[in-house]
Amino acid sequence: MKFKNLLIGIFLPLFTISCIQDEAPNVEAAIDKCSGANIQLININDISREIDIFVFDGANLTAQELNFTLPDGATITPDQPQSNDNPPYYDFSTVKQRKFTVTSEDGSNKATYTLNLYMMELPLKFSFENLREINPYHIFYLTDINGLMQWASGNQGYKLCGEASNALQYPTAQADGGISGKCVKLVTRSTGSFGMNTTPKMPIAAGNLFIGSFDIASAILAPRQATKFGFPFTRKPIKMSGYYKYKPGTTLTDQNGNVIPDKTDTGDIYAVLYEAPNSDFSLDGDLFTADNEKAKNIVLLARIDKMEAADQWTRFDLDFKLQNNKTINEEKLKAGKYKLTIVFSSSIQGGYFEGAIGSELCIDEVEITCE
Repeated sequence: MKFKNLLIGIFLPLFTISCIQDEAPNVEAAIDKCSGANIQLININDISREIDIFVFDGANLTAQELNFTLPDGATITPDQPQSNDNPPYYDFSTVKQRKFTVTSEDGSNKATYTLNLYMMELPLKFSFENLREINPYHIFYLTDINGLMQWASGNQGYKLCGEASNALQYPTAQADGGISGKCVKLVTRSTGSFGMNTTPKMPIAAGNLFIGSFDIASAILAPRQATKFGFPFTRKPIKMSGYYKYKPGTTLTDQNGNVIPDKTDTGDIYAVLYEAPNSDFSLDGDLFTADNEKAKNIVLLARIDKMEAADQWTRFDLDFKLQNNKTINEEKLKAGKYKLTIVFSSSIQGGYFEGAIGSELCIDEVEITCE
């Protein structure tokens, strides 16, 4: 017994030391998320370490709230502090571009991010001619004027599966042969073994493009919640028009990869105007789910009834129709309490990982008509 106790006395401290050593300080330095009052849209480029932050007109730029989500133990400081800085509030009143440096918990790694703050309104016409960058996937401008505001897509999430070796193999990409120049091409693609081994299973990734942002941190555990739809809109939309071509894939499958017989894939085009009581409120990929409480905030919807296969450019004209017995409140509209999103998808049930690999939707020359 004494010998046994001696062994315990020797190995227990060693075990304790081992555990302590296993809990070494974190070496990660990154900005995973950023949020704050008056922020309407955020695009985080994890490659160039550039963050575009869009706020609604009228925001107080001397005290913009920025709540950073960082790796465990990491810290963040502005490279050139301003006199009105009082974290988490930062002064962007005189300088709209500021650099922030993240330092890992162990102090060995640093990452400097450039934060750009913009006050912008949504444009009404979209031609898909210009790209923000081409490596490793395509990112579209929302406006051709200065290339600041971006369309969002699931490309960032698709990168995780490692199935694409170039930008044209991603679900969302620019293509030639548009109505007048380029267009956007959305293709439902396989996620390979990666998608079949996730929980939930994600065997396909539908090509998609939407006004909003994509939260890469939620892409695996809550994929539909990763899509944050909408940007403030202060006008009354009455119609969305544009052109599309559509070719469904040959075999429609469900989330488990099982073939769905006697059914053909179809794409989707829609726009939604909804009430946003605060800047953090947004609809997500569950917006058409019957029991989704957020869906009750939808005021206007313009959606294609059923997309037919078309190998030539086909015009669509979709009227905005009132939903949920709601009407537009003029005061709330002026105050930016409504958000608009436009969504395109190569597989209508792609958010639930049902679709046909190879389904292809091309979109061009989209316009929102307002009163």
